[in-house]
Amino acid sequence: MSKVYSLKTVQTIPITLNEAWAFFSRPDNLKDITPAYMGFTIRSKHHGERMYEGQIIEYTVKPLFGIPVYWMTEITHVKDNSYFIDEQRFGPYSLWHHQHHFKEVAGGVEMTDIVHYKIPFWFLGDMANSLFIKKQLQQIFDFRYQSVVQRFGEFKSQG
Repeated sequence: MSKVYSLKTVQTIPITLNEAWAFFSRPDNLKDITPAYMGFTIRSKHHGERMYEGQIIEYTVKPLFGIPVYWMTEITHVKDNSYFIDEQRFGPYSLWHHQHHFKEVAGGVEMTDIVHYKIPFWFLGDMANSLFIKKQLQQIFDFRYQSVVQRFGEFKSQG
């Protein structure tokens, strides 16, 4: 049986909580903070402009060798200006549970992402995670970090 892995990233952004929520709670903005090589495209037509519980969003991504993969997520929990959670319903993982948390701090907003994921194919999935999946996920979140800095600016410590 393959393992469940996790990834956590924290970024402080020099904007208000309302500004952060307005940007990150819009599914259409996800493409702007995803590397172009992922070929990220939203396919669903009726997903709405803002996150809400029960929302289904369909994507195409190209994680390996430019091969398109169908991915469907459901927004399972939302607390305005605080957090939302997306879970994979169909796609490349056996498990994908992604928490997005937002907290007001002095001079901005602390954004925390926590992802739990599991790769199919038992020990082969574990090997794939060790060889490239874990690294690719980290690269995607590193790209996201830099994209957020470019869009909203570098956070300056209030100390």
